[in-house]
Parts: sequence; C-alpha cells; structure tokens
Amino acid sequence: MSPKQSSAASRRRREIDLLAVGELLVDLISHEECNDLSEARDFHCYPGGSPANLAANMARTGNRTALIACVGDDGMGAFLRQSLAESGVISDYMVTVADKPTTLILIGKTAGTPDFIAYRMADRMILPEHIPDDLLERSSLYHTTCFALSRHPAQESILDGARRAKRFGCQLSIDVNYSPKIWSNRQAAQLVIANYCSPGALVKLSRDDIARLFDDPEISDENVISVFHEWGAELVCLTRGEQGSLVSWDHGKQRHEQPARPVKVVDATGAGDAFWAGFLTAYLDGNTPPTCALAGANLAAIKLQHAGPLSGKISGKKLYGEW
Repeated sequence: MSPKQSSAASRRRREIDLLAVGELLVDLISHEECNDLSEARDFHCYPGGSPANLAANMARTGNRTALIACVGDDGMGAFLRQSLAESGVISDYMVTVADKPTTLILIGKTAGTPDFIAYRMADRMILPEHIPDDLLERSSLYHTTCFALSRHPAQESILDGARRAKRFGCQLSIDVNYSPKIWSNRQAAQLVIANYCSPGALVKLSRDDIARLFDDPEISDENVISVFHEWGAELVCLTRGEQGSLVSWDHGKQRHEQPARPVKVVDATGAGDAFWAGFLTAYLDGNTPPTCALAGANLAAIKLQHAGPLSGKISGKKLYGEW
C-alpha cells in the first residue's frame, strides 16, 4: 500500500494493473538539441512509443503491466523485445509482423515540444484477436493513445478491445497525443476520441495536443475540459508545462491545479508518459485526483532530468514526496 494512499480502497483488484495497447517503436533522438530535424546530425537509439513508455514507467513504480503491440521481424524488433523484457513489462502479447518493418521515429532533442518524423509500419497492425478477453478480464486499466488510434486496422481493433474491456469492468485511459503529422483528419480524430471517451475514460492531454486537435492555439483550458466531459470523460488531466497541470473530475464538478516541480530540463521526450504513469499509479493506489497529480508531477520531474527513458525502480518516497 502506498504511503500516500487515501482512505478509499485500493483499485488493485486484478492480476494486471495496466494493459497498454498501441505503439512500440524505436525513437532515434538527436544527440544535440535542435528545433528542426534539418539541424540534426547524430542520433541515439531508444525504445519508444507512448503506451510502451507508460507500461515501463508503471512497472518501475511497482505495478504489474502488460503491453499489446506489433513489431517487425527485424533487428529493431528484437531490440524492442529485449528492452521491454528488461523493463519488467509482460511481453507475452507482443506480435511479430512478418511483412512490415518495425516503426521508427526521428526526434529532435529539445526542452520543449520536439520536431519529429514518423516512419510507420508494423505498429498499426494490431488485430482484434491480439486483444484476448481473458487478458481484459484480468486487467484493471486499459490504456491507448491517439497515435495508436490513427491508423487501420489498429483503430478498429483498439476500439473493439475498449468496448470489451468496459464490459469486463476495466477502467479506460487515453493519452490524447494528437498530431496532424500522424492523423491529418481532425474531424475523424475527434469522433474516434469521443467514442473512446464515452464510457467514462480517464484522459490525459497537453496544451500542445489540444491546440493541434482543435486547430486553435488560443482555445481555453475551460472549453477543452468541457468538451471532453461532454464526450463522456470521467476525469480530464491537462498538462501545461511549467504551469503544472489542471485536473477536472466528477464529470467537471471538481477541479485541482497542481504546480510543476521546478527542475533543470535535460530531455523532455517522454515527460508526458512519465506524468501519466505517476498519476495512474496513485490512482490505482486509491488516491484522490490531487494526490494523483502530485505523483504525476514528481515522476515527470525525474524524467525531465534524465536523458532517454527512465531506468531503475521508483520508490514511493520519490513518487509521493512533498516539495
């Protein structure tokens, strides 16, 4: 039991705490900082993909996590399999696709939102049979991303899995990491996201995400949160960089603002995944949304000071420490 667990009962009632479904890919991150990939010359290779990062981060905070994802039958696929196994994530449900190479993303290292180019192949090949009912019945959280939902056949497969997960009493979660580079049809994206949120999902999104999703850099936090609650989201967590996060729950009846932890940024890639890993870990521990937001801010701060993915175990003291 977490040192910050509230009086509410733990939500860890099943064998698997988190089932993440979506992209597992290779991040090629520039060695030097750059605002545009045309400036990059050297790249470092890291395991990536938001659902995979989330599952790995949550495994490091003591959760039992599993990932459903597709990789190619190639060296990069083997690299990802090994990296996932080393992270402590259950990799039994990874699928090797014979005729598609592993997905790669070139990313510019930066303290802000990075420039990127995605070369997508195997990640989008998730099929309904890759998401078995018995696994859904054993999972507490079912999580995916806009990236994963943006391509077929993965989109239909993940939505079908979400419907079945809800029937089995599994809580839905989504990272709305929308980008027009990945999903050019905003209207279609909004319809799919609304469909996913409708049974009462937990939603994580950033200001950059909402500006891109609604094609409006001036859209207000209040309007976005209202839209997602209208779509059916039970809880909406909006991350706002140095301004911290804003959490709205009970379908918009309650709010909390969480300041960001001030740190020297080494690498911002994956900070959102770290935040949501901390948040969901605290959620599973039975905590209230304000404590979940604190845990998210703490884990994001640790990631921001670390180049590449997080490594090692994350203690409850670090996750829930006041500051």
